[in-house]
Amino acid sequence: MTTASTGTTEHPHVEILRTIYADLTTVAHYAAGDIVLHRADRTAEDPRVCRGIQAVLAHERALIKLAQGTLFMDVEHIAATEYFGAVLGVLRARLPRQIAMPFCGLWRFEGGRIVEHWENAYAAAELRQLFAIPTPRSATS
Repeated sequence: MTTASTGTTEHPHVEILRTIYADLTTVAHYAAGDIVLHRADRTAEDPRVCRGIQAVLAHERALIKLAQGTLFMDVEHIAATEYFGAVLGVLRARLPRQIAMPFCGLWRFEGGRIVEHWENAYAAAELRQLFAIPTPRSATS
């Protein structure tokens, strides 16, 4: 069963997510200290989990650096409630080569703070290859 709200007021978490996608490093302002991030380049054999604000920030900064400052999250739709958020859009970068890849970010909130985030890229293997994303030793489990 699908239901739709008839109200036009956005949940405050929508604005939080909009802010984060405009500048990935702002996640620290809204995250719980023990936030868990499930990276887009994860596999069943290697779950690539970042734990804690510092590990999440290191991951976001690494993505920005690998794209040589050309990374842009083109947000198309955001839906959020008290407990969850979903963001659909296109990840774009010009370097190390041009890419435009659909993504879906899923977020879990507790008490207004982000406690968990799942990065989902349409072609995670291609993204992994493009960026050769490093895994910080202290950030994974």
